[in-house]
Amino acid sequence: MTNTPDDIDDDFAPEEDTGDVQTLTADVDDDESGERLDRVLAGHFADLSRARLQALIAEGRLSIDGKVITDGKHKARAGAYTLSIPAPVAARPEAQDIPLDILFEDEHLIVVNKPVGMAAHPAPGTRDGTLVNALLYHCGANASGESSLSGIGGVLRPGIVHRLDKDTSGILVAAKSDLAHRSLSELFSRHDIDREYKAIVRGSPKHMSGTVTTRIGRSHHDRKKMAVLRAGGREAITHFQLEEVYGDTKPLAALLTCRLETGRTHQIRVHMAHLGCPCLGDPVYGSGAPAKEVQAILKELDFSRQALHAGLLGFVHPITGEKLKFKAPLPDDMQALADALADMY
Repeated sequence: MTNTPDDIDDDFAPEEDTGDVQTLTADVDDDESGERLDRVLAGHFADLSRARLQALIAEGRLSIDGKVITDGKHKARAGAYTLSIPAPVAARPEAQDIPLDILFEDEHLIVVNKPVGMAAHPAPGTRDGTLVNALLYHCGANASGESSLSGIGGVLRPGIVHRLDKDTSGILVAAKSDLAHRSLSELFSRHDIDREYKAIVRGSPKHMSGTVTTRIGRSHHDRKKMAVLRAGGREAITHFQLEEVYGDTKPLAALLTCRLETGRTHQIRVHMAHLGCPCLGDPVYGSGAPAKEVQAILKELDFSRQALHAGLLGFVHPITGEKLKFKAPLPDDMQALADALADMY
């Protein structure tokens, strides 16, 4: 059922600009107005290659008057353009002795239950302490002194086929060989991966179960966010099942199981917000305050991350053909939140 290898839910999401971001500005005058934008800006940003500039624009890193521009083919207009350039990441992540909750491991694969607060791979602002750093150490060194995982699937994301956001907990699989990496990628591209999430949301959907089908792409207003789009983007399908409702006379929060049929960046978080019941604690998509009772619980528990957990991962072992399915219970912080919500009345 789900996902392609390069755009799985929360996978390979835009890097957060939490590191040292370089900001460049260009004042386009009236004489340049009407010309193709990327050509005009290439003259202002002489240190950037045309290809690099076009890539940055496509990533949504260019803006004028607060409006994000994602197409360099647009005509330039007079005004001050701002371009944000992410900080470079170290070429080779270092191995670090970080404990891992390992659910399965053989010579081909390793399946882990990723904790809250651990990024999948290095990025600006998160250059170590990641799952990649931990895997490089855990998989040991070869005869040349490098981790046996080094180079599998790329320098920055060795072995990583998919990812979860730093503050989303749950199950991830990584490859330990090139063959396993290629085979896992093929599984994802054929939609042969089963993935379910648990989400605790504000309010509750109107129905016990349902399917959300939209198009998701980068927000036109904030390049760091994804959004439901009327046109463009890519099709996104999420199935949900209502597991429990919290509240007395009306639903103040709910526990859902979400199953992915496609997997776009931040798909569940965007779809829950689209339904009007965003994940509790979501700092990006959680617009609108929850009920006062729920706010009090969040404050008491110091719960400030999206209440989202990847609780099930199932697939056929790409080398042995064995059917594998892994489950991870709610982490302590989400379980405490669910218990407190259940005890409101």
